[in-house]
Amino acid sequence: MNYVVEANEVGRWYGEVVGLGDLTVNIEPGITGLVGPNGAGKSTFMKVMVGELRPHRGTVRVLGQVPFGSRALYRRLGFCPQQDALYEHQTGLEFVRDLLRLSGMNKTDATRGAGAAMERVGLSDAMDRQVSDYSKGMRQRTRLAQSIAHHPDLIIADEPLTGLDPIARRQIIELFRGLADEGKSIIISSHVLHEVEHLTENIVLVHRGRLLAQGSVREVRQLISQHPSRVHIVARDPRRLASMLLDEPHVRAVSLSPDERGLQVETSDVAAFHSCFPRVAGEAEAGVQSLVSDDASLESVFDYLVG
Repeated sequence: MNYVVEANEVGRWYGEVVGLGDLTVNIEPGITGLVGPNGAGKSTFMKVMVGELRPHRGTVRVLGQVPFGSRALYRRLGFCPQQDALYEHQTGLEFVRDLLRLSGMNKTDATRGAGAAMERVGLSDAMDRQVSDYSKGMRQRTRLAQSIAHHPDLIIADEPLTGLDPIARRQIIELFRGLADEGKSIIISSHVLHEVEHLTENIVLVHRGRLLAQGSVREVRQLISQHPSRVHIVARDPRRLASMLLDEPHVRAVSLSPDERGLQVETSDVAAFHSCFPRVAGEAEAGVQSLVSDDASLESVFDYLVG
């Protein structure tokens, strides 16, 4: 397997604060979601991957090369940082164009490439306006445009969905999918867990600078068999329904909501639960109004793992 990123026992700290602690992970080509709470080490890891920081311990190879100080690798990388650092007096087009010029591209090609990138992130109508007039979402898309304008092989984006309205967010998700279809690899960190889950099955969970889990949501769930699936039910007679559900062997626990209109059911086998529930609900005549399952939810798995 040719990994796009290979990290082996990587450590990076800021004084007495540990940013990364013996992080070991291999990331395959395609789209990978990097997920973790604030302070988990996601941004530090991304800065190490793009060569902005040198690890204090361990080794990192990106696209087969050591990232720190590698000009050849920089041309193959695109980095969209979380920090909002734009030159306010410039237009969006000028900002992206000048970054391309700094990488060695001539003015004509840089202007053409910047315009194409701004159009691809949905800012063709605003590329000639000063970035000081941009909304937060437009500024975010401008940073994303500069990360893809030079057609890199690997794009690393730190919280690129933050600050975007629903329409822009969907556009950017479709952009990532299109880039992946073109053979690009993408590593994206985000707190918008359900959208990362819809974007890719490849998830890397980090916590306190270490790898917590890696794989698809289903694979992660298989690693924690003691984690029960939760099902939320609203019914006219929840107490009667609860008493009958407790007779099912795969139901671990049932609790009433504070308003006593709903139930939270914990089951060790969610497929068996959904199979038997119509029969139990019919026998209970409890007037079921809604049923929502957390099964295979990235957010529920993440909350369990870090909890």
